[in-house]
Amino acid sequence: MKKLFCISVCVLCSVLGASLWAQDREKLTRADECITVFNDVLRQVDVNYVDTLNYEDLTETAINAMLRKIDPYTVYYPKKNERELRMMTTGKYGGIGSIIQQRPRPEERGKKTKVDKDSLWTYAVNPYEGKPAQKAGVQAGDRILSVDGKSTKGQSVSEVSNNLRGVPGTTVVLELEREGVAKPFKVEIVREDIHLDPVSYYTCFSADSLSEPVGFIAFNEFTDGSAQAFSNALDDLYYNLGARKLIIDLRGNGGGIIEEAIQIVNLFVERDQLIVETRGKTTQSNRTYKTRNNPRYKDLPLVVLVDKNSASASEIVSGALQDLNRATLIGQRTFGKGLVQNVRNVAYGGHIKVTTSKYYLPSGRCIQAIDYSERQKGHELKKDTAGGILPDIVLSDSAKVDITYTLYMNHYLFDYATRYHRLHNSIAPAETYEVSDADIEDFCNWLDERGFKYETETSKFFGDMLRMAKHEDIDSATIAQLEALEPVLRPDFREAIHRNMDEVKQMLGSEIVLRYFYQRGQAAYAIRFDDEVKRALGELK
Repeated sequence: MKKLFCISVCVLCSVLGASLWAQDREKLTRADECITVFNDVLRQVDVNYVDTLNYEDLTETAINAMLRKIDPYTVYYPKKNERELRMMTTGKYGGIGSIIQQRPRPEERGKKTKVDKDSLWTYAVNPYEGKPAQKAGVQAGDRILSVDGKSTKGQSVSEVSNNLRGVPGTTVVLELEREGVAKPFKVEIVREDIHLDPVSYYTCFSADSLSEPVGFIAFNEFTDGSAQAFSNALDDLYYNLGARKLIIDLRGNGGGIIEEAIQIVNLFVERDQLIVETRGKTTQSNRTYKTRNNPRYKDLPLVVLVDKNSASASEIVSGALQDLNRATLIGQRTFGKGLVQNVRNVAYGGHIKVTTSKYYLPSGRCIQAIDYSERQKGHELKKDTAGGILPDIVLSDSAKVDITYTLYMNHYLFDYATRYHRLHNSIAPAETYEVSDADIEDFCNWLDERGFKYETETSKFFGDMLRMAKHEDIDSATIAQLEALEPVLRPDFREAIHRNMDEVKQMLGSEIVLRYFYQRGQAAYAIRFDDEVKRALGELK
């Protein structure tokens, strides 16, 4: 009987093995057929098409189109894009250290309903403190006319960015135009290996209303060495500034290297604790990540701030701390990016970042939103497809379309802050600076000089409706009633600014502070008005 049982098991294993082998062989056959079809199509077009083909461009387009059908994170990087891949995985690149942006010149704003690329100019909008651009004297608001003698007009942001980047130690010459300076001028900038600090800001709150000092760390990205940078900031807060509670701000943190996330969680939870698992098709994709060291801050009370742009490694940190009852999460449901990518070499020096598995937290829940294509587009998801991490305390996203939004999106706040910086040598420290009523009055006069008209979305729709009503069979009395409503729906911008005074002052102040104190100063200014930080402080009390 025992012998018969063993024979049956062997037969069953052989049948299953043969079945799996047959399935694998069928998949390989289908793949070979598809490759053959692609090669044949390319060959036929090459032989018969009327014009000369760009094989590299066609192949890259085909690959990218194929990968987009899979998920948004599986991406092909040809050899020419190696620098982009390096920056993504390490946070480092050889360049000047400034964010750039394209938009029309201020005097051209609003003149065209449709903006063509030739009317767009590239601006330096955010030079990083201590980086080459800032050290060479580049200021926010400078218009970049040319890079190494090559005009930027008509170039895309990526084209200008590629020209600005290069081997560290090499020199790039920028021709700039600056408000208040009569003629364009040139600056020489020596490129450096740019490494953006993953800890953008940290501070300690020690108000009388708090039982104990509370530390705050804004953490931007999980790149090489970021866990050490986080640990250094926390040590300074705890040992030098006396923090005995902590707020970790992961809002807007798009994630990065998983090992860095594990190290950060390990600061707060016991050794040999499961933090996350990856599960995929191959055995190499299935991994278990546990903490390796004894925690240095095992009993430190924690609050973690998250939002809809907290993704990947941010969700591992916040989700694991939540699962292990180690932190309170505050904010909005996170992005739901629970797909793991690995970089593989491909022919001729290229690489492919390919999704190989999914993340699962200690509780067994998967981070990934089921319909990630809709999440990628920014659409709200149904409850059963949402994925991501739901905070313990959910706060609504208070963003709204109002006068402040209009002023920000049309760069009026930015341009006025540039002018303000030119006219004022200094301002109060970022921690205490406030926009005055006199500043707001000057801002309104400046808007008036530029012919600014505040048009709400409601007024745009109403204007269309009124024009349609005049063409249709609507009686004149009704038309007159509608016309009487039009002035009500086109608010005076001064009245709108005064209705939203606090918000306008905060946003304008943030732009002004950035001109004088750069990113850390802007963070120090903004935290004073942050309702979610205030809620976190309330929880820690």
